[in-house]
Amino acid sequence: MKNNFFKGFIHGIPIMLGYLTVSFGFGIAAVRKGLSTAEATIISVTNLTSAGQTAGIDIIAAGGTIMEMMLSQLVINIRYALMSLSLSQKLDKSFTLPHRLLAAYGITDEIFAVAAANPNKIKPSYMYGLIAAGFAGWTAGTFFGAAAGNILPSSVSAAMGLMLYGMFVAIIIPPAREKKSVLAAISAAAVISVIMKYLLSFIPGGFAVIIAAAAAAALAAVIFPVNDEESREEA
Repeated sequence: MKNNFFKGFIHGIPIMLGYLTVSFGFGIAAVRKGLSTAEATIISVTNLTSAGQTAGIDIIAAGGTIMEMMLSQLVINIRYALMSLSLSQKLDKSFTLPHRLLAAYGITDEIFAVAAANPNKIKPSYMYGLIAAGFAGWTAGTFFGAAAGNILPSSVSAAMGLMLYGMFVAIIIPPAREKKSVLAAISAAAVISVIMKYLLSFIPGGFAVIIAAAAAAALAAVIFPVNDEESREEA
């Protein structure tokens, strides 16, 4: 059991190092929105979602409603439910319901990718080691970033806060170069976001994110429909 945990932790070290950098930017962004170091760290302890947390602090800073927060998190993080369903096919028989519920907390894009690439059946101890590495990097980075944001000059903090958005750009560019449908969805979301910001500014920020995401996805689905043959090939 210990060997499986340490194996998972070792496999998660690259994730931990990557999360340190990204969450450092989140910590800085959080304190710039008015949150304390403790509040920013607690958010990262209870959530492992960069996009969700970034949208969340924007809604908090704008004084948004609970409904805005719930809907935005649902739209942004619903992919994790799909990842969990896919990963369930690789779980060992020892992965009982309590283990599944605990492991669901730590499903992120990177952790899912590493776990899915594992050629063997995934045991709870391995998954916990993988999640522990990601959790350590994400939480520590947030704490140090938030602490630094309270000390560094505002100009430096603003520049370092861009790291988080740099990660988002790095995530979307590769698939956008490969698939026109992804590029169309990204472009549509950007245009709709600009319209929401400058022409429809009366719409709360949380609902603006939801509308932009849903509208862009729907537009891409209409322009670039996936036929049954392509679906079978991807499956």
